[in-house]
Amino acid sequence: MTVEVVTFGCRLNAYESEALKSRAGEAQLRDTLVINTCAVTGEAVRQSRQAIRRAKRENPARRIIVTGCAAQIEPQNYAAMPEVDAVFGNREKLSAQAYAEFGQSGFGQPDFGVGDSEKIRVNDIMSLRENTPQMVDHFDGKTRAFLEVQNGCDHRCTFCVIPYGRGNSRSVPLGAVVGEARRLVEKGFAEIVLTGVDLTSYGGDLPGSPSLGMLVEKLLTLVPELKRLRLSSIDAIEADPVLMRAIAEQERLMPHFHLSAQSGDDLVLKRMKRRHSRADVVRFCDEVRRLRPDTAFGADLIAGFPTESEAMFENSLSLVDDAGLSRLHVFVFSPRPGTPAARMPQLPGATVKQRAARLRQKGEAALRARLDTMIGSHHTVLMERGGIGRTPCFTPVEIGDVAHGTFLTIRVTGRSGEQLRGAAA
Repeated sequence: MTVEVVTFGCRLNAYESEALKSRAGEAQLRDTLVINTCAVTGEAVRQSRQAIRRAKRENPARRIIVTGCAAQIEPQNYAAMPEVDAVFGNREKLSAQAYAEFGQSGFGQPDFGVGDSEKIRVNDIMSLRENTPQMVDHFDGKTRAFLEVQNGCDHRCTFCVIPYGRGNSRSVPLGAVVGEARRLVEKGFAEIVLTGVDLTSYGGDLPGSPSLGMLVEKLLTLVPELKRLRLSSIDAIEADPVLMRAIAEQERLMPHFHLSAQSGDDLVLKRMKRRHSRADVVRFCDEVRRLRPDTAFGADLIAGFPTESEAMFENSLSLVDDAGLSRLHVFVFSPRPGTPAARMPQLPGATVKQRAARLRQKGEAALRARLDTMIGSHHTVLMERGGIGRTPCFTPVEIGDVAHGTFLTIRVTGRSGEQLRGAAA
């Protein structure tokens, strides 16, 4: 008789799932499933609809609320599903009042003639101008905590619908972020990951325009008990000088960065309406590696963007070596309705899938090569459940039965697939 949440998509969605679970609990909602959707790809939308149908078959009596970016963008499509009892927007999903109203009335019963529109509680996301901390301090089974510091995006990449699901960029005030970080540390979290939709745009909407680098330095200065700080996906071209200084000087800022690269070809990047060039990504990685030689880099890359030739795709493949990337998140290009990229000449589906497979193979080979270079080295790992520890560069190391949440100095003894093996030093 509790609220269960199924999450699709990014770390920010995972963070908000914890927040909405708390808000639903405050409203004393019971026996309800919340599907927190993602709109990045058509496949993510398809999977969410599949999950809704499966959940209703498995438990016909349980009510289903659908929320998240896909629900924000296309609420009518979800409301038309007979399995769905309510559709909440990204703002409404974080409102205890919305859950309380649903719990009291269920918004009517569709079996008695209530129309699809009666199910929908979705407001204009573009009207939001502020972002407030969600006071999340419980992350099921997690050693690290996530902290949302930014939401929304002011950019309009030609392939992306996320601004229409998240709204314009909004930052949490610096003081509120510091307060949240202190609270999380007091709850026992040794590591915090700062999250956002466009994290490196942090502060542009706040008085004085504090940068992400300024936020990082303030956090590490004002919360000295915080052992580790990580950043989620960042845009290399927006890394400010203060952030670069923090990378060089702040050992508690972990040397692992995931880049929103998307392509390694300049013409494709231009057609995507990205703000960086191929050289910008390589330059950023080279500079960070000079400042912190132990840094590891990951990246988002899209395979099969419209008009991408074989030569253009080869530039994405070679970016893995040129920038020293070792963990790839590969997206099969998915034309999203209403985006400029959906109107561009599309590549054959077989070509797109083949290129995605080649990118993944390249990424897997790069990861194995990096892991092999770490054999014999010593690291301090933060233990997670299941006997796995994470190095500062976020590499998983199989250690054995050690209490999660503890730090342990280990020596890497070997590699097992995409993770390392180690023993206490």
